[in-house]
Amino acid sequence: MKFLADECCDTELVTLLRSEGHDILYVMEFKPGALDKKVLEKAFAEKRILLTEDKDFGELIYRLKKPAYSVVLLRFEVRERHLKWPRLSELISQHGPKLEGHFIIVDVAKFRFRPL
Repeated sequence: MKFLADECCDTELVTLLRSEGHDILYVMEFKPGALDKKVLEKAFAEKRILLTEDKDFGELIYRLKKPAYSVVLLRFEVRERHLKWPRLSELISQHGPKLEGHFIIVDVAKFRFRPL
């Protein structure tokens, strides 16, 4: 799968996704400090799933009507950080083909899919 990881994402998640064979660009590696709007535009133009922990992307997409290919928003408390990779891996393995065209919120208990 093709991902674009926002700079707020853990480097460890990027490394683990790469080790699983995913094509992943990391904002911290190619354009640190990029505006959210530009990150969203790049993900859309390249048909990449945007991986983020930043709730502002929801506002850009739903309130400001910016186009998006797919977004996975990771919502974990600091004490739950160790669950990010297992939950993301579970999302990909169980719902991979259904990620396109959705805004997905991932937390410790569930996956919430909202059409784009």
